[in-house]
Amino acid sequence: MGKTGAKRKKWPIVLLVILLLIGALAGFICWNAAKNNAEMYQTLDEGMATLSEYCKVTPADAGEYSEIKMYGLLKFRVEQYDLAYPDDNYFGNLSVMRVNMGFMQMVSFVITPYSMDLPLLSMDYMYPLGNRKAYTEFYDLVPDKGTDAYTKVLSGLREFQSRYSQIEELETGSYWYDNLLSVVMHKKLKRADDATVRKMFCDAIRTYMESAKDLPALDDAGRAEKLRLTQEYSDNLIKNGGVSTDVFKKQLGEEKTKDFFDKVFFGTARQQE
Repeated sequence: MGKTGAKRKKWPIVLLVILLLIGALAGFICWNAAKNNAEMYQTLDEGMATLSEYCKVTPADAGEYSEIKMYGLLKFRVEQYDLAYPDDNYFGNLSVMRVNMGFMQMVSFVITPYSMDLPLLSMDYMYPLGNRKAYTEFYDLVPDKGTDAYTKVLSGLREFQSRYSQIEELETGSYWYDNLLSVVMHKKLKRADDATVRKMFCDAIRTYMESAKDLPALDDAGRAEKLRLTQEYSDNLIKNGGVSTDVFKKQLGEEKTKDFFDKVFFGTARQQE
């Protein structure tokens, strides 16, 4: 009886310790989330300011996709913009998506050009606790990668890549679209490197837009081909999958994911209106 009573007395202490540990963990996650969220927004704000140095950036209505809910808790905040360059000439579609998962924050930034033979620019910057993952990818959605003009574009992008060669590269899996990637960076950093992360984000945008300065605007036939290649890539993402695409397909379904990609994420449907 005495031993049983002693065990019963220990249970409240054990439960208290467990609750304290849970509370400490929750507090740690919330503290990190607040700091990471602020850093993510600062990075995005600086990137948008950099883009605005080159483009006229006009908000578009993302409609029902302005907020995408997943797993009942996660809320993806989605913004869409029309880009004009040079002057008021339509250049392409920009989609920005942010999510705060608690233990990790993420911003996705995708420029899909339609008026020039530039690659598609996709950046995913992730903030898991005290770590950083910076994915910068340029997709060759052009009819001919061997032209002098496009070779010059790739040369500029590779110079950008070389500026961060000292930063550790993350290992990633192989995917069906790897042959479309001429220049790609998957970097691993820490919170102490946040200034470098911001610099990398803005540098990618600046290098990308600088490469557009010497490119001619596409004629109607060229724009149609650019749209076809972009639509083909988007459709193949739905068909063959991808890291983030698979998440959307699982939660939204294939048809809804395609609708989101066409209307907002890549904006192909808007080019056909």
